[in-house]
Amino acid sequence: MHDGDVFGDRERDESYDATARVVDAQGDADERTVEAALRPRRLAEFAGQSRVRDQLSLVLEAARRRGTPPDHVLLSGPPGLGKTTLAMLIGSELERPIRITSGPAIQHAGDLASVLSSLMEGEVLFLDEIHRMSRSAEEMLYLAMEDFRVDVIVGKGPGATAIPLELPPFTVVGATTRAGLLPAPLRDRFGFTGHLDFYAVDELETILARSAGLLEVAADAAGISEIARRSRGTPRIANRLLRRVRDWAQVHGRDVVDEEAAHAALALFDVDDLGLDRLDRAVLDALCRRFGGGPVGLSTLAVAVGEEADTVETVAEPFLVREGLITRTPRGRAATALAWQHLGLTPPRGADVQTPLPLDGEGRFGD
Repeated sequence: MHDGDVFGDRERDESYDATARVVDAQGDADERTVEAALRPRRLAEFAGQSRVRDQLSLVLEAARRRGTPPDHVLLSGPPGLGKTTLAMLIGSELERPIRITSGPAIQHAGDLASVLSSLMEGEVLFLDEIHRMSRSAEEMLYLAMEDFRVDVIVGKGPGATAIPLELPPFTVVGATTRAGLLPAPLRDRFGFTGHLDFYAVDELETILARSAGLLEVAADAAGISEIARRSRGTPRIANRLLRRVRDWAQVHGRDVVDEEAAHAALALFDVDDLGLDRLDRAVLDALCRRFGGGPVGLSTLAVAVGEEADTVETVAEPFLVREGLITRTPRGRAATALAWQHLGLTPPRGADVQTPLPLDGEGRFGD
């Protein structure tokens, strides 16, 4: 079944529910169902990212009043911060169906042409990992986003003919963890760009309290706070940890997810007091124990921890840098004094230990 068959029938269903369209090939079916159920249904229910939420709300409301599709939207930021959820909410707020595909799935211009040619007026096209599209598909997308037209090539060689195909107005929502990899011509086609940052602990507490209610999990404020504090500023991780603490509490006969249950469950699942997991600690351990604190190249560091370089760079590194545990230098990654302290190690004499500048409450460098 090709993409057109997948999306063709659902888009005409007036009872369409965007959250049911989320697909995670890595997860268990029950886990995917739970994650979809925890997603907010309206933009007003979306906790955190207040600046992006308010800006996006303004763009969508203005488009509704004009009676036209909104400008194309680009959402960027580390994984798990809500890019897919915001894309779903755009479709929900506009009361229009949302077509979902991803950059890796579009490796030929023909793949994109098939999706674009089946779009309805005002429909939302969500392109996850948009930075991984092929170059030929990107060039086709330029024209489609700006002029709502694609050129279908008929034939091959000198006899090939380009037939222009007009498209109804639609909105592209692109999501990427690597905005810098998008070519400038593609970035320029987006009328609104929102960057999602890590969440504060109080924002995660709000999300967890809502999730606990939806999951019918009895949890006290101390338990919620402990989970939020160790969730790396990421709602996806927070909701996952909540489910694991719930599992621990149920197995051990606890009626309430409290601070003691959270401590015991998170220790079992290798989540430490700072929220570092196995990969995070492996990166820090390799930097400090094997390479004397660095600096060391990303590819060498990835080999040392047995992971792909892209995984280290996009999954572990953003949080470690934000927490001041590692720094990125022209010569590679280096451990900071905080990293040595967290591991309970003493830097070797003469080591070039990096000291991060302190941040104020708003994430700015202090004086």
